[in-house]
Amino acid sequence: MMFIVNLRFSHNKSQASAHMEGHNQWIKRGFDDGIFLMVGSLQPGFGGSVIAHGISRDELESRVKEDPFVAEDVVTAELLEIEPKRADERLSFLMS
Repeated sequence: MMFIVNLRFSHNKSQASAHMEGHNQWIKRGFDDGIFLMVGSLQPGFGGSVIAHGISRDELESRVKEDPFVAEDVVTAELLEIEPKRADERLSFLMS
């Protein structure tokens, strides 16, 4: 399975700068652990998105709750679970 995690800014968006360091550490840990494949911004300025792989939904939900942006209601998180059926050979690792 792979997941897309959409992190959309909430009414508390103005608090983002106060929690940016912790959020960046959370992202770094996701990459260090081999879970995050890509992170990026939702345009124009709606929040961010994460592509994750190699983790169960329950484990990812727990990990997302640890993001300071989520914990401090800077963003709301939506997890989309994708069961790959076909992929370009560059993404063949998703099929296993």
